[in-house]
Amino acid sequence: MNPWNVKAGWLSEARRVDSPNANERPSDATVDLLVIHNISLPPGEFGGDYIEALFTNALDSEAHEYFADVAHLTVSAHFLVRRDGEVVQFVSTDERAWHAGDSLWFDRANCNDFSVGIEVEGADDVPYAEQQYNALAKLIRALWEYYPTLAPDAMVGHSDIAPGRKTDPGSAFDWQKLRQLLSLTT
Repeated sequence: MNPWNVKAGWLSEARRVDSPNANERPSDATVDLLVIHNISLPPGEFGGDYIEALFTNALDSEAHEYFADVAHLTVSAHFLVRRDGEVVQFVSTDERAWHAGDSLWFDRANCNDFSVGIEVEGADDVPYAEQQYNALAKLIRALWEYYPTLAPDAMVGHSDIAPGRKTDPGSAFDWQKLRQLLSLTT
């Protein structure tokens, strides 16, 4: 049994950091897709509060040369899974987070309308930590309970809904390991 649970769109086990980069989902939207991303700020560096600053529009564009290109973005995800397995939630899953951008899934555009976005702190070619997979599996189980419309086969990478534009979560992400933790494979 999974001890994690979602109530009113918020995971009780997550540290909450509210992002202004969200809005209401369309009234006819059914949440039925999980999108796995990766993020590191600056690229390839882990830790610190830069990701939270980006998702709350507080990233100092002068703190690193890379930030000048991204500090103006108004983006968010529902969740971030840190390298140590900590889960941070920015947006209620009942709302639309701005994580997918220009996206398409089975002829359905605007994946933000019907998906939950989960950022995993990492980079395409850097192995993810065991704690991240464990936390991610618990989070996904809690989301499956909260949204019966989420099917185990509707779990994709950002690269799957924005091919040619996005590559995350990248080749280092072990989908097989995640499926095993979710008891989807033997």
